[in-house]
Amino acid sequence: MDKKLKIVLSGGGTGGHIFPAIAIADEIRKRFPDAEFLFIGANGKMEMEKVPQAGYKIEGIDIAGIDRGNLLSNLGLPFKILKSLSKSKRIIKNFAPDFAVGTGGFASGPALYEASKMGIPIFIQEQNAHAGVTNKILSKKAKAVFTAYPKVEGFPAEKIKFLGNPIRENIVSGMQETAQAKEKMGLNKDKLTILSVGGSLGSRTLNNAWKENLENLKEKGYQLIWQTGKLDYNELSSSLKLPASIHLKEFIKDMELAYSAADIIVSRAGAIAISELAVAQKPVLLVPFPFAAEDHQTKNAMNLVEKNAARMVKDSEMQEKFWNTLSEICENESVRKEMSDNLKYFAKPNAAKEIVDEIFNVIK
Repeated sequence: MDKKLKIVLSGGGTGGHIFPAIAIADEIRKRFPDAEFLFIGANGKMEMEKVPQAGYKIEGIDIAGIDRGNLLSNLGLPFKILKSLSKSKRIIKNFAPDFAVGTGGFASGPALYEASKMGIPIFIQEQNAHAGVTNKILSKKAKAVFTAYPKVEGFPAEKIKFLGNPIRENIVSGMQETAQAKEKMGLNKDKLTILSVGGSLGSRTLNNAWKENLENLKEKGYQLIWQTGKLDYNELSSSLKLPASIHLKEFIKDMELAYSAADIIVSRAGAIAISELAVAQKPVLLVPFPFAAEDHQTKNAMNLVEKNAARMVKDSEMQEKFWNTLSEICENESVRKEMSDNLKYFAKPNAAKEIVDEIFNVIK
């Protein structure tokens, strides 16, 4: 391209929206080192901190979603939407991008809507099996919609490109032999090892399940890498007497090593977590977070369950079903192998590259 390429990206509110946008920008920057990037985010949300840390410029707009818990606080929402549309229009007009990419979250609505009105090609990347409201509306104007599942309700079928979610490069390149990874983590390479991950804050549901099943774990001799998250770590580490086979961690920095060391993984069903689990290809028991918007984690999990690539236990059924379901996976090697093999269908290690390939196929 003769002139300098300019790209607007918008997505935020959670890491699940921010990380894919940064990964797409990184892939474009590899190909066009002098390209200019501008992110549009929501003031006060985590993208305003995370995007500059990744080396990109961001402008904030005043936008928020509907507060279902306090309906009175929504009285100012129409004004916020009008203000955010006006500011988005000004930002995009001044920057004059060649195209815009939205990855969901409050800010991407006004940003991509205004870009499409100006005739700028827009693209959407949807992480979940259930489309968010913003992305559903925008999909009608989008040149393509990149998804992590083959069918996503609410999108025009002809626009869907099943290319996966961009995930951390170290997960793709850093997977190791299971026995070697166990030794690196100070684990017994001959013992069945379970990894439990509940996100950076942790999952109280998962933490309670492990507390209730400590005796079962000891009796079976299973090893557990238990990532508690920030909220429960101090209480659990001070109150529990744990055997050497249970490794309690507030946070796991080398996630690729933990994935490699695991024989089985227990996890929430966030979009990026599932995409990483599919690349890791370890048998997985999913416990969806029930309060995710429109229960999208359950829909994410069901896509894997229907392909026999995972098992699922609902939050409300943990006490009756968790240990029995986990035991079925632990005690049956053929079940584990089948689940691992079926996860390959969802594994998209080159998602960022393939998304960028598709964008340039469309706009050239």
